[in-house]
Amino acid sequence: MYEYISGKLTSLTAATAVVDCGGVGYLLEITLNTYSAIQEMQEVKLWVHEIIREDAHILCGFFTQKEREMFRLLLGVNGVGAATARMMLSSLSVDELTNAVATNDVKLVQRVKGIGAKTAQRIVLELQDKVGGPTATGMAAAPVVSQNKEEALGALVMLGFPKAAADKVLQGLDNSLSVEGLIKEALKRL
Repeated sequence: MYEYISGKLTSLTAATAVVDCGGVGYLLEITLNTYSAIQEMQEVKLWVHEIIREDAHILCGFFTQKEREMFRLLLGVNGVGAATARMMLSSLSVDELTNAVATNDVKLVQRVKGIGAKTAQRIVLELQDKVGGPTATGMAAAPVVSQNKEEALGALVMLGFPKAAADKVLQGLDNSLSVEGLIKEALKRL
């Protein structure tokens, strides 16, 4: 529902930030990497992921879209919740985590507090096909997500197609296609 929140940073701790946007203060849970990036800033723009639970609506804020995308990928791993994903992104940068997954470095993932051997293996295994391989610098490429593909995925889900199936079809399509083009091609393949 929320893409980003932009406004005056009114309160900041290592785990939360309050952003005043139009007279409303939004409390966002953040990672240590985001905290480090915004601690000297007065005005911020945080990319948001909303978590709706029976007992709470939680907003998680990220300094970059790349970090938010990795957070979402982690949430898709069986047994990894929001707290664990935030802990991982507080302990490792997106590039370090991407590289660990791309190179099967289970030990690095396991060093994160609260991540056991089985969970680390599951994370590496399930994210392997969703992150790029190592780059020439030795670091893995960040997950590439086309804005058009995100919009097309949302439209396909609203049309009643399962998210996993629609996402799989969209991954095989050309990034240069328009949203309409992506939807038309995906409909042919679904």
